[in-house]
Amino acid sequence: MTDAQLIDCFKGGDLAAFNRLVARWEKPIYNFVLRYMGNREEAKDICQNVFIRVYRSVSNLRDVERFSAWIYQIAVNVCKDELRKRKRRTAYSLSLVEPSQQTLIKEPVMEKNLHNDPEMAAQQANVKSLLGKALQAIPEEQRVVVIMKEYQGLKFTEIAAVLNISVNTAKSRMYYGLSALKRIFDEWNIDREKISYEV
Repeated sequence: MTDAQLIDCFKGGDLAAFNRLVARWEKPIYNFVLRYMGNREEAKDICQNVFIRVYRSVSNLRDVERFSAWIYQIAVNVCKDELRKRKRRTAYSLSLVEPSQQTLIKEPVMEKNLHNDPEMAAQQANVKSLLGKALQAIPEEQRVVVIMKEYQGLKFTEIAAVLNISVNTAKSRMYYGLSALKRIFDEWNIDREKISYEV
């Protein structure tokens, strides 16, 4: 069944339809939130809050064909709310996400089968951690576009609809976000040619 059909069933009183909708969207939304916020425990809580909001509001969604854009809008808004709370709790410092220069991997490799190579698996885990920290170090408006495009696979038209911006603005933020990541990788001595974006 499509998302629209599941929503129609849920509106008709079928709670199992909503559970199927959650099962379909839980992983992509969690992955989006995790990369946006950079913290696994926080991402779990936020993901739960996203689906609570979806549950409360989906019956009022007029254009059910726009559900994918709508759920990402909710996820973005919940993340922004949490970031505002975080800033109120403590002054956010980028020093929290800067890696120690002594622990940097000079040429991380993420290419071959890692099952039989514990050292390479550990190296990959370190690179994933650095990539997550790099995402946290770029401006939020750029980070969200990079995540949606590179990790979630959304088109620029979809990103523009989710964020309520023009397609050109989405492309511009993508360009500046990738440029910022490139500078960070250079500063941290990470060989970008050997890094897959797919975390």
